[in-house]
Amino acid sequence: MKILFLGDVMGRAGRRAITENLGRLRTEWKLDFIVVNGENATGGMGLSGAHAKLLLEAGADCLTLGDHAFDQKDMLSFIEQEPRIIRPLNFSKSAPGKGARLFTSKNGRKVLVTQALGQVFMKRPFDDPFSALDTVLKTHPLGGLASAIIVDIHCEATSEKMAMGHWCDGRASLVVGTHTHVPTADAMILPRGTGYLTDAGMCGDYHSVIGMEKTEPMRRFITGMPKERFTPANAEATLSGVYIETDDRTGRATRIVPVRDGGLLQTSAP
Repeated sequence: MKILFLGDVMGRAGRRAITENLGRLRTEWKLDFIVVNGENATGGMGLSGAHAKLLLEAGADCLTLGDHAFDQKDMLSFIEQEPRIIRPLNFSKSAPGKGARLFTSKNGRKVLVTQALGQVFMKRPFDDPFSALDTVLKTHPLGGLASAIIVDIHCEATSEKMAMGHWCDGRASLVVGTHTHVPTADAMILPRGTGYLTDAGMCGDYHSVIGMEKTEPMRRFITGMPKERFTPANAEATLSGVYIETDDRTGRATRIVPVRDGGLLQTSAP
């Protein structure tokens, strides 16, 4: 299978890049399945139902969220109506929606998508992501009903993401980090066949401070005082993420390539 995972969509610039380019990328790269993290698509904080529809109509097969999953209040009800949206497994025991789901790809194969939130340096305490994922991965062994398994680990600490990658090695096709909005250069296939990338980066305007118009964040760093609200930067976005190819029999990754398309960052494609 040929799978594309795109990192956090950031505001209007990120949405625009998705709607204008995702269909082209599916055709050019002959993609079987596309996952997009929609965590910051609405004003940089969460995902609204309307913007979720926009990303899905643009060609995403599945949307993942993150710690801002329900910042847009209509997502509390919308996620119950739209099975293609995955919230973190360990967000809250009472959270609506699902933290893992089995999808059918364009070529008829089954793909499991799941997401967990890290604990290190996060603003609020979440349940243990390792035990949450363990239950899901034991229920869906790689190469069984699921031809491919994608784990989105949404957290701050690179060490926690790396630990998750090694812990999932041989149990998932791809473990990819989100949340920090900065693409890392460590795409690799781990010894037991799991593709890994510490952070996919963001789909947003990189002439910014992690996607926000840079003036206010810089002011706060320099003076220690807020003056205005953060607003997403809105110049041309770079689509950032990762592409993998998997073995249809085992579900293991056979190839992994970082993806960067458009905007300021150097282009990288399969």
